[in-house]
Amino acid sequence: MKKFILGKKLEMSQIFNDDGTVVPVTIIQAGPVEISQVKGKEKDGYEAVQVLFGKTRKEFRTEDSYEKGGKIDVSVFAEGDFVKVSGTMKGRGFQGVVKRHGFKGAPKTHGTKHAHREPGSIGAVWPQRVLKGTRMGGRMGGTRITVENLLVAKVDAEKNLLYVRGAVPGARGTLLEISV
Repeated sequence: MKKFILGKKLEMSQIFNDDGTVVPVTIIQAGPVEISQVKGKEKDGYEAVQVLFGKTRKEFRTEDSYEKGGKIDVSVFAEGDFVKVSGTMKGRGFQGVVKRHGFKGAPKTHGTKHAHREPGSIGAVWPQRVLKGTRMGGRMGGTRITVENLLVAKVDAEKNLLYVRGAVPGARGTLLEISV
């Protein structure tokens, strides 16, 4: 059975194991989601379930049987599950090559003046143009990111909270897709 749910990133925090070790977690308000549409192979050509979280609709491909109007809550996950979380990362605006692509930059001495974080030569001798895909400064962030193999540290079914070990993409309030 494929497990999935939509959620909202609340905050990062930490919890303590029984032996006293600290575990960094992200707290996610996960569901409950309502099944708004069930797609079948005969009519739609593939099998999927469309779920509704607030005003947001998302579709998950699955071969399991669901009924329209049903609910999925956080109790489908259990401690110890490994999940993948997808969301939109924070937008960082226009950034240079040092921050955007990890370029080293120029040396601070030996004649370098006012050019410490510049990209340097782009190497376009022939064909006298900038080649596609050349790494340069530009807009960074605001893209969809998927982080895989995150451990579910705790499930609070009463409050619909999912505690996932580690960081997930996006700022607080970002819509997240959580699946196994």
